[in-house]
Amino acid sequence: MKKFSIFLLIMIAFVGFTSCEHDDDVVFTAQPDADGIMFMSATAESYTLTSETANNIAERFVWSEVDFDAPTTVTYELQGSSDADFSSFNIIGTTGENNLGVTVSQLMSLATEAGLDNDPETEMPNAGDIYFRVRAYAGTDGSNGLNATSEVMSLRVVLPEAIIEEEENPSKMNLFLVGDATAAGWSNDNNNMPLFRNPENDNMFNFSGRFAGGDGVEGFKLLETLGAWQPQWGGTDGTLGVNAGDSDDPAAISVEDDAYYTLSLNTEDMTYTFEAMDVSAATMYDMVGIIGTATTGTDEGWNDDMDMTQSDFDSHIWYMNDVELFDGELKFRANNAWDVSWGASTPISGQGANANDPNIPVTAGVYDIWFNDLTARYILIPAGE
Repeated sequence: MKKFSIFLLIMIAFVGFTSCEHDDDVVFTAQPDADGIMFMSATAESYTLTSETANNIAERFVWSEVDFDAPTTVTYELQGSSDADFSSFNIIGTTGENNLGVTVSQLMSLATEAGLDNDPETEMPNAGDIYFRVRAYAGTDGSNGLNATSEVMSLRVVLPEAIIEEEENPSKMNLFLVGDATAAGWSNDNNNMPLFRNPENDNMFNFSGRFAGGDGVEGFKLLETLGAWQPQWGGTDGTLGVNAGDSDDPAAISVEDDAYYTLSLNTEDMTYTFEAMDVSAATMYDMVGIIGTATTGTDEGWNDDMDMTQSDFDSHIWYMNDVELFDGELKFRANNAWDVSWGASTPISGQGANANDPNIPVTAGVYDIWFNDLTARYILIPAGE
């Protein structure tokens, strides 16, 4: 009986050992998922991309899970491309989950690769399509051949065009007369007369008026800012010179006689002309003023003139200092009547013709206003310039 029991135990152990050996021989063969992989998430009609929201999640892609019929890790790789054929692509990210968020910044990078931009001054479009697909593979390194790739999904993206804010009255360079041939003398802040800037070319200036001259008179120079000696302009023989603050001051432009001259200069070409003019037949006005809605902010501004001051040095130059104007229009006119009036379509500076001229457009502000009745040129200089 004892021998039988021992035999029975040996048989049971043998059977158990054999069973375990067969368990170790079981092999699982991974198979492609017959259903493949597909996107499950719906997308918006379009996506607006801005740098301010660059770190925000623009879209969370969700896809179906893949079953390779084996106990193996499945890795999902989201790919993005600027081309629908994915001839080149970026790996947006990998995950073991069936979803992945994509940031605005990542979409903007693909939009740039697609040739989109938000610069309104370029010919490149600011809207277009970018593309996505998801690839699933067994394991974690993607090197085996067992994988599945979804169909391509397109997203419409828009890069809002940048708004270029332009100042209604951008700061412009002014030039003021200084020197013993001018009304201000050698003072750099003495209500110095300005040159009249060309409304079509900010580099061109004109002044027609009286210059003192003769023996003992050095002449005149030009300053960009009242109260400052630099930048300082001068010239010799038709060629301009300038000291911007880092060189020697230029020579004064000489004046032979106390007479009327026309000064024309081009700061880009660095040239000038200075020629005598005959004003013997010029009209002398008792008064010149401004009139229009810009003087009051209402239509009542057309009822009364605001009188200008006549220069003691040159009776054809008129000015007003620190005048508050409103959004509106104005004209210059002589002797508080409409017989002689001047206007133009250009703000800040221009030239009238006394020929049923248009009204001058004005933006609200405080200005020094100058007018030359010889040439009908005007200039409005914003306070502080």
